[in-house]
Amino acid sequence: MNLVLKAVVTLGSLGFALGLALALAYLRLAVRVDPRLAKVLEILPGTNCGACGYAGCEKYAEELVNSDVPANLCAPGGQEVARKLAEVLGVELKEVQRRVAVLACQGGRAEMKDAFRYYGLENCRAAHLVHGGSKSCMYGCLGLGTCVEVCPFGAIKMGANGLPIIDETLCTACGLCVEACPVHIIHLVPFPQKVYMGCASHDKGKDTRKICSVGCIACKICEKSCPYDAIHVVDDLAVIDYSKCTSCGICVHKCPTKSIVDRVKVRPYAIIGLNCNGCGECVKVCQFKAIEGELNQRHKVLRERCIGCGLCFQVCEPKAITMAGALGHKEKTVQYG
Repeated sequence: MNLVLKAVVTLGSLGFALGLALALAYLRLAVRVDPRLAKVLEILPGTNCGACGYAGCEKYAEELVNSDVPANLCAPGGQEVARKLAEVLGVELKEVQRRVAVLACQGGRAEMKDAFRYYGLENCRAAHLVHGGSKSCMYGCLGLGTCVEVCPFGAIKMGANGLPIIDETLCTACGLCVEACPVHIIHLVPFPQKVYMGCASHDKGKDTRKICSVGCIACKICEKSCPYDAIHVVDDLAVIDYSKCTSCGICVHKCPTKSIVDRVKVRPYAIIGLNCNGCGECVKVCQFKAIEGELNQRHKVLRERCIGCGLCFQVCEPKAITMAGALGHKEKTVQYG
């Protein structure tokens, strides 16, 4: 009996000692999880697109709670997600400028010739391995929809003309399509930027004309007509400086090949009120002869010619001009004739 009792006491003591050791080790070596991590994961969209620069939402969440990582790196979440993350983390939020993906090519089946007929995988990256693709323009969209496949938000679909169509309402500017494009013609531009270059060709103008009807021919008409010095031809391609561009749309209408794209569906138009003093400054700046009138008499706008660039609005000292329509206007005139 004493032997049994000794065995029970010994084993019990040993079990207690080992259990206590395990408990102490757990407390000492336990990996403490920041309670904010779960909240951060709930806020993040969970698309794991990698636009933040980390391998998925969970990794970004870990970096947010464990290091000094900006809370505004989630492109799909935008400003709303950034605001919620900043609240949970107790950090100051920097404003996130929304961006959108655009296609720097308009050369579809109807506008651009093929150099040869491609037979192979329906994948742009695979096609690009064969002499740079079947398009005559080495800078042009291959039109096989790799960007459509990689978009996790369904924001891109192929159009009837063989070019991808980007739905701005669904695009989150995650950048996956930008990375997937083998010819690098998908760009992310600031959402407020309404005008962008719809061509990426650096070929000479005469060569571009032979293969594409909507390619940039480096004529410099856009450069000469821009009142803000925001567009210049560099290496046979017009390049827009978004820091200067006001999206007035003048270059869009001046471009002879229509290679510059205007994201605005309907432009505003100028209206001249009764307080016009007939100074003629608006006539001088209008490049489309859309305003006429005698000096010192009220002028009028030729609606069919007005493109809504707003230059007349800016130079009108008596503030007699209103930009009305789709894009709104800054000031209203009191009376109209």
